[in-house]
Amino acid sequence: MKKEYINALFDKFEEACYDYKGIECWSARELQEILGYAQWRNFEKVIEKAKKSCEQALEIVKNHFADISKMVEIGSGAKKEIQDIALTRYACYLIAQNGDATTKSEIAFAQTYFAVQTRKQEIIEKRLLDVARVNAREKLSQSEKKLSGIIFERGIDNKSFAFIRSKGDEALFGGRTTNDMKRILKVPDSRPLADFLPTLTIKAKDFATELTSHNVIDKDLQGDNLITKEHVENNLAVRKMLQDRGVKPEQLPPAEDVKKVERRLESEEKKILKDLKKK
Repeated sequence: MKKEYINALFDKFEEACYDYKGIECWSARELQEILGYAQWRNFEKVIEKAKKSCEQALEIVKNHFADISKMVEIGSGAKKEIQDIALTRYACYLIAQNGDATTKSEIAFAQTYFAVQTRKQEIIEKRLLDVARVNAREKLSQSEKKLSGIIFERGIDNKSFAFIRSKGDEALFGGRTTNDMKRILKVPDSRPLADFLPTLTIKAKDFATELTSHNVIDKDLQGDNLITKEHVENNLAVRKMLQDRGVKPEQLPPAEDVKKVERRLESEEKKILKDLKKK
C-alpha cells in the first residue's frame, strides 16, 4: 500500500470513531463503507461471524455489539430510520479478522489498525491493574504500621503483634495459618504472604486491619487477648462479606510477586520519560 493510501485509511478510521455512552465506538454502517462493502447484507454476514468469535472468546456479545438505530437522508430532505450497530474497538477487530483481506485492501489495513490499537488498550489496562495492586500493597503496609503503633502504645511487643496478625490471617483464610497459605501459594519463607496475594485479598486484609485500629482506640482495648479477639472478629466479618459474594480468599490463585511488578513499573516509567524527552 502507498503511504498516501494508508494515511487516508487511517484518517477515515480515526474520524469515524465516536463516543457511545462513554465508550469509544464505530458505526457498523460507516465501517461497512470504509471496508469496501457495497451492500449491508453482505457486511451483516461478516458481523455475525465476528459475534461468534466474540462468544468463543467468552466475551459478552452485547457489550461489544450494541443494536441502535440512526436517521439517514433519502433525498429531498426526507429522512428514514435504519438499524445500525455500535461497535467497540474489539468488535471492529473481530470484524476485520473475519473479513476477506485477500480481495479487500481495506480489510488488511483494518486488521493491523485494530490489532495494534486493541493491544495498546490491553497494555494500558494491564498497567492500571499493576498500579492498583502495588498501591493496595503499600496501603496494607501503612495500615499494619499504624496498627502496630497503636498497640505498642498499649504495651504489646513485636512478637505479640506478629501473633495477632497471624490469628487475623487464620480467620480470613478459613482456618489456614499464614504459613499454610504460604505453602499453598508457594511463597518463599523469607517473603511476606501479602506480596503474593491478589489485589482483592490485599484490600480485604487492609480493611480488617483498619477496622482493628479504629476499634482498639474507640473501645480503648488493652492487652493481647482483647486486641487479638477484635482482630479475629474483624477478619471473620470481612471473610463473611467475601463469602456472601461467592469469594473464598484461600481459593484465589497467587499473583505475581509484587516486588517484580514494582520493578517493571519503575522500568516502564523510566522508558516513558526517556521517550517523552525525545519528542
